[in-house]
Amino acid sequence: MSTRTHLRALLRQPGIVAAPGAYDCVSALVIAATGFPAVYMTGNGVSAAYLGAADVGLLTLTEMAGQAARIAAAVSVPVITDADTGYGNPLNVTRTVQEYERAGVAALHIEDQTFPKRCGNMEGKTVIPRPEMVQKVRAAVRARQDPDLVIIARTDARDPHGIADAIARGRAYAEAGADMVFVEGPRTREEIERVARELRGIPLVFNNSASGKVPPINVADLEALGFKLVIFPTHALYAATRAVQQFMAALRETGDPRKAPVDLVDFESFNSLIGLDRIRELEREFVTEG
Repeated sequence: MSTRTHLRALLRQPGIVAAPGAYDCVSALVIAATGFPAVYMTGNGVSAAYLGAADVGLLTLTEMAGQAARIAAAVSVPVITDADTGYGNPLNVTRTVQEYERAGVAALHIEDQTFPKRCGNMEGKTVIPRPEMVQKVRAAVRARQDPDLVIIARTDARDPHGIADAIARGRAYAEAGADMVFVEGPRTREEIERVARELRGIPLVFNNSASGKVPPINVADLEALGFKLVIFPTHALYAATRAVQQFMAALRETGDPRKAPVDLVDFESFNSLIGLDRIRELEREFVTEG
């Protein structure tokens, strides 16, 4: 079964799919090894890890598709990925879908922000007209070769236009053929419930953001409301950043890595995570000594 077929099967089952965010192959391997059924490739995290820069539309299609290909090759679970605005007009969206599909992802989302886009929880976002995004969604759906590739339409209209417009856009994008709808940035529990109620019957994505702007809500509550997919985009990146900060501060202070207040993964466990055992098997089978 392909990862796309597998994701489709997961989304048809009762319950909700939880997909923590990965920004590189190691974080994706950890997520998969922990037992999560899918990995989400975060554009915010990739921008930080790849460029050392904020998520303000600096990454290109080829950079994002390349990272998606590496992550998809590293894990056996479905990879769901951020495709920003589709990197242009409907013609660009066509190529975006083709490149991501070749990269091996199981799902991708495009958003209705103007370019240059911003991280979904940053201030100052603006969105394109609804009919323009409808055309992008139609182009994305038509561009896929594998019908199991999941096309997610995201709207960022809540901040500039209000939750009612965001919901109306979500409904229009579903009618244009999107498999799932992602209303970014509801600011209250009531808004989350309204999205679920007014878009009932449409498979919904929820962004459980680490920004602090989205009200806290657990996976069980989202499932009860009817959401089908929840992503945790930057939690792993923030956890890793804090751990590295603590380790480096202690190392600078003491000069002794053993005195750092961070529990390091051991050498053997890390090598096992990144597949050294499999490499050793291949060496024994194919590499002749001498």
